[in-house]
Amino acid sequence: MKKDQLLTRRRALIAGAAVLGAAGAAGTARVLTGEPATQPVRGTPPVSGPQVRRALKPSAYRLQPMAGYGPPRSRPARTVVRHEPFLRVSGRGHRMVLTFDDGPDPHYTPDILRTLREYDVRAMFFVCGEMAADNKDLLSEMADDGHVVGNHTWTHPLLTQLSRSAIHSEIERTCEVIDDAYGEPPVWFRAPYGAWNRATFQIGAELGMEPMAWTVDTLDWTTPGTGTIVDRVESGAAPGVVILSHDAGGDRSQSVRALRDYLPHLLDSGYHITVPRRRFA
Repeated sequence: MKKDQLLTRRRALIAGAAVLGAAGAAGTARVLTGEPATQPVRGTPPVSGPQVRRALKPSAYRLQPMAGYGPPRSRPARTVVRHEPFLRVSGRGHRMVLTFDDGPDPHYTPDILRTLREYDVRAMFFVCGEMAADNKDLLSEMADDGHVVGNHTWTHPLLTQLSRSAIHSEIERTCEVIDDAYGEPPVWFRAPYGAWNRATFQIGAELGMEPMAWTVDTLDWTTPGTGTIVDRVESGAAPGVVILSHDAGGDRSQSVRALRDYLPHLLDSGYHITVPRRRFA
């Protein structure tokens, strides 16, 4: 659905989706090695009051592809069916992943791409098919810059309320438009609202994708203010985290400004902003 409708529907569904998403991702959190984390990970709440920007723990690893990851050569008929999404990355150094949902949007995505290009950083974009179909040039730009494009369904529905055939259609149509515009099929999938169920995991696997959720939710879709978004990213920064932000679905000017603020600070503090590409056996 288009961005104004998406924002309205998001507000109507978010409370119920939070419960359903928690059920889908409850229990043991997954990291991108396929091994369980020691405990579930949650987003960082907003920080109130004046903040003194702290130096983040440095690392020697930065702006290099994640070890062992490379572009997929072909999409298998199906992959392993997971029971919960991946929530973290792993590997040497202070690796983090920046992800942006709901786009691409011609008003905000180009600014985000320019900022990422300025700092030579790659990110993940979980796109909605109907937005991608109208902005294929932006998917081509993502491919040229080395970003990873994932599947976020066609219209951003609450999948747990759909029939199996409707879920399949939402996901498959988006795979097709990504393949056409980006140049290869997606290997990552994210359920809207973080609401997963058995059918969603199974269909994603049948279409050759791994499920990915997030560690830190910026809640930028609520437009809490640029400073609050920055605080949430920097307070949640830690080895292995996956940050959730948005580049569409409403006014994302705060998200654009926040990225310009926190990205150089993360890099100066030694964080390696990475992207996973490979599926897991």
